[in-house]
Amino acid sequence: MGKRHEAIGIKQVIRFEWMQQTTNLLLAGFNAKAIRQELHEFLADRNGSGTEGERGDTSRTQVVNMLMNIWASPDSALLSFRDASLAFLRENPSMAFAVHWGMISAVYPFWFNVARQTGRLLTLQDQVTQTQIINRLKEQYGDRQTVSRYARYVIRSFVTWGALKDSYANGCYEKAVPRGIDDENLAILMIESALLATADAKGELGLYLNNSAFFPFNRPMMTGDFISQRSDRIEVVRYGLDDALLRLKPNKIMVAGKNVPPPEGGG
Repeated sequence: MGKRHEAIGIKQVIRFEWMQQTTNLLLAGFNAKAIRQELHEFLADRNGSGTEGERGDTSRTQVVNMLMNIWASPDSALLSFRDASLAFLRENPSMAFAVHWGMISAVYPFWFNVARQTGRLLTLQDQVTQTQIINRLKEQYGDRQTVSRYARYVIRSFVTWGALKDSYANGCYEKAVPRGIDDENLAILMIESALLATADAKGELGLYLNNSAFFPFNRPMMTGDFISQRSDRIEVVRYGLDDALLRLKPNKIMVAGKNVPPPEGGG
């Protein structure tokens, strides 16, 4: 899976409404070139804090590039997942929060890993600090300045999305009320996003059913057999008496998107 899992990539705060704007354009049939132009115009006076104000060209371009990478023109290995997520979003617009969370996790595993470390800490304590999250990330990515800087963008994004709440002290956060996920197809898409965010695209069933990267959600419990029956991109491998391993089907990793037509161009 390579460079996608090693890269950090999140160079600005990504607001939820910007993700919505991108998928609205995609669902409306705009092609990639038109979406890029529309996003530049949309973000010309919108800052990561949510306030209005002129945004610099470099900052705006970074955000537009990220939004394009997430939804409009993702890595070829993610196209079939993108198309399935977009199709679900078209039919279930009220579940956009979880769909966007899954898509950004697959495209930028750094987001997924920041969420995972945040969720782990929140299982142990009621509040979590930015420093605690970053220290855990450094164990995984190394003690690089970019890890600290970009992690702050992701954490701030969590707050703007409503997944975390600012606490009484600067750099301290509380967990927001989790959102219930009742739709099993959506829950399976979220599991697929976690597999795509994992370098070897496999892991024990329990690790994905209870993954702390999905701390903003309450998800249904499912068996491995049920997941594999409902998804043509995930398979279950049994080992031992009661243990199950989930993994992405190898052919789906290699040729993802080739059998699924992209959304119609236009605009």
